[in-house]
Amino acid sequence: MASQAQIKIAATYMRGGTSKGVFFRLQDLPERCQVPGEARDRLFMRVIGSPDPYAKQIDGMGGATSSTSKCVILSKSERPGHDVDYLYGQVSIDSAFVDWSGNCGNLSTAAGAFALHAGLVDPARIPDNGICTVRIWQANIGKTIVAHVPVSAGRVQETGDFELDGVTFPAAEIVLEFLDPAEEGDGGSMFPTGNLVDELQVPGVGSLQATLINAGIPTIFVNASDIGYQGTELQDAINGDAAALARFEAIRVAGALRMGLIETAEQAATRQHTPKVAFVSPPKDYRASSGKQVGAQDVDLLVRALSMGKLHHAMMGTAAVAIGTAAAIPGTLVNLAAGGGERQSVRFGHPSGSLRVGAEAHQVAGEWRVTKAIMSRSARVLMEGWVRVPGGAF
Repeated sequence: MASQAQIKIAATYMRGGTSKGVFFRLQDLPERCQVPGEARDRLFMRVIGSPDPYAKQIDGMGGATSSTSKCVILSKSERPGHDVDYLYGQVSIDSAFVDWSGNCGNLSTAAGAFALHAGLVDPARIPDNGICTVRIWQANIGKTIVAHVPVSAGRVQETGDFELDGVTFPAAEIVLEFLDPAEEGDGGSMFPTGNLVDELQVPGVGSLQATLINAGIPTIFVNASDIGYQGTELQDAINGDAAALARFEAIRVAGALRMGLIETAEQAATRQHTPKVAFVSPPKDYRASSGKQVGAQDVDLLVRALSMGKLHHAMMGTAAVAIGTAAAIPGTLVNLAAGGGERQSVRFGHPSGSLRVGAEAHQVAGEWRVTKAIMSRSARVLMEGWVRVPGGAF
C-alpha cells in the first residue's frame, strides 16, 4: 500500500472554562471542509482521534472525555451586529459521529478570546487596555453570545487571579452573556410541553417528575431523590455503574421524545450531545473531587449533569445557562430545590465545586421569558501552530 504524507492545517488548542478543544479559522480549513458534510466530519474525527474502540483517543488531540473531544470553527460574521460566527462540533469518542446539535458554553469563552487571537475582530474595536466586547453568533443554535474579553497591551489577557472550580490554575476572568437563551420561534418553546414540571414515563425506570427546558441547551432535570441519589455524587459513583448509565440514557431518550427533539427512540443514538440529563437536590455538605469541602450554606442547590453518556466532572456551560434559567422561574424542579421563589442568580454545587450563574426572567402574557443569562469563565491558548492528519483521512 502506498504511503500518504500527512497534511498540516493551522489550528489552536485552547482551554475554555472546564473544556478543551481544537480551534480553526474557517479560511484555514481544506476547501472541501469549509462547508458542512462528510469531509468536515471525517477531518474533525481524525484530528481528535475518533472513532476509537479503546476510548482513549491516543492517536489524536482528544482527551477521551466529553469535555476534551471538541472542535470549533470561527469566521468573520456577515450578520449585522456580530463580529464572528462560531460553530461547534462534539466529536464522539468511540463511534464515527460528530454532533452539531448544540453549543458548548465553556468553549464559548474561548471563542471570544480566539476571535481576537485569530484577527477576526476589527482592530479599531480592540482597546490597548480594558475590555473588548465580542459579539458572537452561535451558528449551531442561532443565538447571540457576548464575551467581555480582557485586553492588556492590545492583546488578550490570559493570566489573572480568577478561580474557576474544575480548573487547576487561576486565569483572567471573561464574562459571558447568553442573550435570549431560550428556544423560541419556529414552533419552539422554553418549555416544550407547556409545563414547568411533567410526569415523565421512562421505560424500565417508571414515572419521574421532570422539568424539560430549552435554554442554553435542551435539558432534562429530575430530582436526585427520585432516582436514588443524594445529589452529592462524584464521577466514580456514576460512571463506573453500567446499570446507572443505562437508566440515565433511558431518561434522556424519554425526555428527548417528550420534548420533540427526536421522533423515535433509535434517533437518540445520532443525537448524543443533546438533550442533557441533570439531577438536582437541596443543599448538602460534600467533598468535591479536588478534596475541597463545599458546605450546604455555600450553595443554593446541588446539580449533577451528564454529557455524552457520562457524569460531567464539573458543569457544562450551556447546562449552567439552563440551571440559571430554570432557577429563576418559580415552580421548576431547579427552582424548588433552591428553595423556591423568584431569584436573579443561583450558586449551585457540582462535582468540582460551585458556580454562580445569573438570569433575567419575566412573564409576558403569562409566558416566561429569559432575556439574558450571565456567568464568568476563563480561557487560555495551550498550543498554536498546525495540526497534522494523514492524507486521505477526509
